[in-house]
Parts: sequence; structure tokens; C-alpha cells
Amino acid sequence: MRLDTAAIQRGCPNCEIRSFRHLCGAELDHFRNAAKADGPLTVACTQQAAQFTEEAGDLPNGITFVNIRETAGWSHDGANAGAKMAALLAAAAIPAPDYPLVTLSSDGIVLIYGRDEAAIEAGRLLADHLDVTVMLRQLTDVTPPPAAVFPIVTGTIRNARGHFGAFELTIDDYARPRPSSRDHFVFEARRNGATSRCDLVLDLSGEPPLFAAHDLRDGYLRADPRDPAAVLRAVLAARDLVGSFDKPRYIDFTPSLCAHSRSKLTGCHRCLDLCPTGAIAPDGDHVAVNAEVCAGCGQCAAACPTGAASYALPPADTQLQILRAMLLAYREAGGTHPVLLLHDSQHGTPLIDALARHGDGLPANVLPLAVNELTQVGLEAVIGAFAYGAAAVRFLLRAKPRHGVSGLLQTIIMAETILAGLGFDGRRVATIETDDPDTLADQLTGMGSLAGLENPATFRTVGKRGDLLRFGLSELHRLAPKPVDVIALPEGAPIGAITVDAGGCTLCLSCVSVCPTGALRADPERPVLKFVEDACVQCGLCESTCPEKVITLTPQIDFRTRRAPARVIKEEEPALCVRCGTPFGVKSTIDRIATKLEGRHWMYPTGDRRTEALRMCADCRVIVMSEEQFDPIQDVPERAPPRTTDDYLRQREKKE
Repeated sequence: MRLDTAAIQRGCPNCEIRSFRHLCGAELDHFRNAAKADGPLTVACTQQAAQFTEEAGDLPNGITFVNIRETAGWSHDGANAGAKMAALLAAAAIPAPDYPLVTLSSDGIVLIYGRDEAAIEAGRLLADHLDVTVMLRQLTDVTPPPAAVFPIVTGTIRNARGHFGAFELTIDDYARPRPSSRDHFVFEARRNGATSRCDLVLDLSGEPPLFAAHDLRDGYLRADPRDPAAVLRAVLAARDLVGSFDKPRYIDFTPSLCAHSRSKLTGCHRCLDLCPTGAIAPDGDHVAVNAEVCAGCGQCAAACPTGAASYALPPADTQLQILRAMLLAYREAGGTHPVLLLHDSQHGTPLIDALARHGDGLPANVLPLAVNELTQVGLEAVIGAFAYGAAAVRFLLRAKPRHGVSGLLQTIIMAETILAGLGFDGRRVATIETDDPDTLADQLTGMGSLAGLENPATFRTVGKRGDLLRFGLSELHRLAPKPVDVIALPEGAPIGAITVDAGGCTLCLSCVSVCPTGALRADPERPVLKFVEDACVQCGLCESTCPEKVITLTPQIDFRTRRAPARVIKEEEPALCVRCGTPFGVKSTIDRIATKLEGRHWMYPTGDRRTEALRMCADCRVIVMSEEQFDPIQDVPERAPPRTTDDYLRQREKKE
């Protein structure tokens, strides 16, 4: 392949660029010398990474490996791929921070759940390696083995939960076989609700999987019992699952930022709707993320409006730094019309490799970037990519994804809406759903010519997703072809305003007390409700908490609100204490309460001082009640006992 070192040098101006023809062979000494030098070292070859790593030994700064062959050089457009190579090298130079790990342990206790001899044969293969129990889902004409090497029972799994090293199964129709079973199994009396705990589950039942998104559940292995090769692969995989294993703690969760609920009223539930494995569950006013079950799809972090859930592989700001380095280097090296192709390593990398080896390769303007999971990519990354000059973004998905991608599709819809509103023509953000490299090539070459920004932004990023998104939107709006002030967004967007029916609002300020971002504000000096649109994340807590139900969410982007002051939604005259003159509430509300109670309730007869106490502040009310020796149960009419708080809560639950 051709190496355009001049273009690479333009894209990576602060780097020393050297090119070779046989670095892993005749020119290996050059690598040894470079490995001894100070500073980070990047090798644009992944095929011989093992050899280079061994030769480098204990290099203090480590080596970064970048593939510029299958992704760039091996292409019909390879002669023009110098700018792309510079982009790939620049992106690889961004260091990814370390991430925490979760340790899962297995003692090798496995339950093989089957229906026939295939399950028993799997047990025989694993008996020397694991602690095996075979459970047959239904009675069959299976002949009992001559020696009880491992238990064989019968039962049906009603419910399964847990994770690798700690599965818990609820079993119905459970029974042990009688030792006297001769030509077929004869079982003892059956019982329901039995519990089984194990480290691994090998499911050969041929029934629907026990877990949602079962491919992502560590320790749960499943194979079609009619496919001997698949069963053997599952058995071999299970055999090695003994000991302690580390997995990334994909999600960093901050409960104090969570906007799930307040006082048992639900606001935001985006993560609960999107999690494919059930790793997220309500936990009081916030949610809890089970790191042992979490498979790292990242949809919760991409959708979280407050930043309570953030992704760790890598964090959002690091992801945006990588995009910045890639797109700016591509432009500096002379590249035009860059298309960002986001893919994962398990599916996308082999597809790109096959296209390079057996087809025309990727076009020179298509910049591939591998991420851990495509669904981890949030709106801030897409918006940032366009602000940095991307002409289009494509997500390379499997023809049949391993788990739901509804969160990613929502991100794409929001991005398309924003880009169209700012004057970007054509289809700028989309998925390519295929397992065929030729189809991938056809869709990339059939996109047409789309132009990015002539003078893209160069801002650097740091912070949470919400901050990154707001700054990226501000920069994109500043540089957009046709900037507008307001863009309406689809339902579920993490940006927007609220609409309040001021006539029905009583200024109780319940909405202010539950707002997690301070978008809704009060004033300690007077009855007023203020709103800061730039801080609103559309969590819905204000809408669900408002007792008068006069608040509705309005998903939109108003680019004028970034520096706008708090907007007054409603303001009223304060109620002044008739005894000391201290403001203590809303005058219209106090007047309405007093009018409703005076002479109409047994506690407030007309002209009584108790009615006057309604117009006093809390301190004066206590003083007057003490001075006048008010008896709160005097003259109580004979009727049902007074209602309690629990009575009101039960009534509200019935209405809901």
C-alpha cells in the first residue's frame, strides 16, 4: 500500500513520522531503537503487534497499535488515503483513562437444563471439570446410567435471576429419581417452588431463553440440543469457567443526580425502559445498577439526562476528544467530506477486514472508529462530530442486533431533527444494518456527496454528557448553514422547556422542590416561580409532582436560552401576617382557604379568632393558639374519626 507521509505529517504536525517497508523483519532494529526513545510510540501495524510487544519488553510508555492497512491502505481509494491515515493515528494518540473492574467468581457448580440424552452426555463431558447437576425438563425414555456420577433430576425452571457465579432458579415439578429406576427413570413426588443456586447454567432445553438478551448474560450458555456442534461449543466454554474473572464496571452511577422519582412519584425512566438485561431497577428515589449483570450496552448512560449514569469505556468527554483529534487531523491533512463510520470490534472489524481483503475496501473519506458498543454513543458525540466537520455519521449494526437498539435509534432521530433544523441537507445520520461486506460498500458509496462545515469548530471538551451536549449544540448553531432560534424535538429528548397553565398554578412550589437541576427556582423574598430552560433535562418530575397538573413538557432547543436569565412563569402578591406583617405565603391562596373555611367548617365559626389565625405566619399562629388556649377537638361533631395522612395516600393510590 502507498504511504503518503507528507499528508500524515500535515495531520500529525507534532509527531515524528517514519515509514518502512519491512519493519517486522529486515528493519526490526529501527523499531528497537524507537522503543528505547523517550515519549509515546505508535506503530501503524496490528498484524505483528505480538512481535513488537515482545521486542519492546518493559517500555515505560507502552505502545499503541493502529491498523491503517485494512481500514485505509488496502482500498480502491488507497492512493488518496493519506488524510485518513493521519486521522486514525491522531485518534489513537488520545489516551483512554483506566476503568474500574468487577470481580466475579465461580466454583464450577453448573446446572445443565435439558430434555433428553444430550443433556446427560454434556454432563458426562463436564463431570471431570465441574460440579454437575442435570435437570430434565420432561420425562423421556432415557435409560438411567449404571453409576450415579452426578445427580439427574426433573423439573421446569419457572424463574431465573442472578449472574455468573450467583444464579438463583425457581423450579416447579421438581423431583429426584428413585434409586430403583431400571429401564427408565421413576421419580419421587413432585413439588413446586424449589430453589436451585449455581454458578453456571447450560441450557439445552430447546425452549425460549431464561433471560432477556441472553447472549449478554455471563455464565448463561445456551445451545440447540439438535445441533451437536453447538452443544459441544457450549460444553467447552463452560469447562473453562472456574475461578475469578474481571469484567469492566461499565457504568459509573451517582444516585444523588438521578431524577427517577421523588416521594413515590415517577419522573425519568429512560434507563429502565432501555436496559436489555434488567440490570437496572428502582431503588427509592433513584435507580440501582447491578454491575454484575450489566453487559455494557451503554444505553442508560447515553439516555441519562442528568449525568447520573456515565459510561466508562471510555467516558463521554474522552470519546469526544477522540472524535476531535480524528476529524481535525483529517482536515489538516487535506481530507474532505469525512464520513464517520462507527462500529464495534466483534462485528464491524471483521466486516471491514473482509471488504479490504476481498473487495474495494473503504472509501478514502470514510473514517472507521471502533467503540465498545454502538449503543453507548450519545447525542453529544454525534453533535460534536458535526461541529468538528463530519459530513455524515453511519452506525454499522448487525443485521440482527444482539440486543435492542431503541436508544440509539432515538439518538439518531434527535440528531437528524437538529441537523435538518440547522440547514444540513440530506440524510446525515443513519444505520447500516448488514453482515455482508458488499452491502456495506454499496451503502457507503451510494451516499452521494455531502459537505461538512467549511470552518469547523476546534473546541476542547471536558465534563459530563449534558455539558458536552450544550456546548456542542452552541458551536454547531454558530457555524450552521441556516441557524434558527428554536427547533422542536421529538418526545423523550433530554432538552426542552415546560409549559405552565399560570391560571391553575397556586405557587405551591412542589415542582421547585423536586427539580434535580435547578431549572425551576423560587425566590425567598416573594411568591414567584422561575424557569431556566438551559438547565431543563425533561425528566418529568415537575409534571408528575404538580398537584394541580398544570405542567407539561415541551421538548425543544431554544438556542437563545444559553445566556438568558431565569424567566418568570408566575408571580403573585405575598400574604402578610396580620399580626407581625411577615410575608408567609401567597395572598390569593390564603384568601381562598380562609373564605372556604370561615363559617363552613366546625373549626372556624364566623367571627372566631381561629379564622384570623389562618392569616398569620407559622410563628404567630402558634403564639395565638397558645394564648387563646385553642382546643383543636372542641365541639367536634359526632361522626367518623378525622382522616389521617395514610387515608389520603390510600385514596391517591386508588385514583392512580
